Amino acid sequence: MTAFSELYFKSDDGLTLYARDYAAVGTQAKCPIICVHGLTRNSSDFEDIAPWLAQQSRRVIAVDVRGRGKSDYDVNTDNYNPMRYAKDIANLMYQLGIARAVFIGTSMGGITTMTLALQNLKLIVAAVLNDVGPSLSHTGLARIAGYAGKGKSLNNMDEAREYIKEINHYAFPHNSEQEWAKWAQRAFSVNHEGSVVARYDPNIALPLQNGRLKARSFWSKLAFKRLTKNRTCLLIRGGISDLIEAEQLQEMQKLAPRLQYAEVPGVGHAPMLNEPAAKTALQHFLTQCD
Repeated sequence: MTAFSELYFKSDDGLTLYARDYAAVGTQAKCPIICVHGLTRNSSDFEDIAPWLAQQSRRVIAVDVRGRGKSDYDVNTDNYNPMRYAKDIANLMYQLGIARAVFIGTSMGGITTMTLALQNLKLIVAAVLNDVGPSLSHTGLARIAGYAGKGKSLNNMDEAREYIKEINHYAFPHNSEQEWAKWAQRAFSVNHEGSVVARYDPNIALPLQNGRLKARSFWSKLAFKRLTKNRTCLLIRGGISDLIEAEQLQEMQKLAPRLQYAEVPGVGHAPMLNEPAAKTALQHFLTQCD
């Protein structure tokens, strides 16, 4: 597995934020990739696919959005929104001297990418939306709201593994116990008191719980159209996704006729992107991004 460097940077409002930085492999470096995770996740979600992406001669930066992983939690919970996340990523790019990047956004990470298209479109060369779009199924949103930010007492990592399996088995019916254990290691840590804790601030779920994150909005549709109008964009969808169902898929294809599409069979929300169908689609997509 390709090693990564740990990268810490400051937000414009004083938080210390974190990212994993995978160096490009090869002599002809191409446009870098920025990976943005989902609502309750973190940069480790990309630990399988990021080394493979780096092998495509691309620097890969996988962020921990504020309130997740090794990034600072925000005392101002109003800042847990895609507009703020997009500003943080733009600030990261400025500090690293990255003028333009290819974006891969899973779920909330895709919403953040669309939001960045409204704020600073020139930063985006091309984009992959992983099981997300301008409209979301009420079914999937309700399911996520059922667990996000709601703590559960866990005594050890075995219990964490079973909990992760319980809330995600619908989407990954073929996962092995080893895969569930790996997922638990990404999602939880053991603190200095020996307690098992989630690797995110529970307050990140407030926009979902108080209704600020809506299934559809005028602004999300505008952001999607702006992102996809003159840029190469790919939608990767889980074949049994409950967040991007047939209705949402058809709307996206109508709004963006040139949108590329790939489906990962037997997987729900959201593909890990290391599945064969996802990697094939990504490989083809990346040939168009320079």
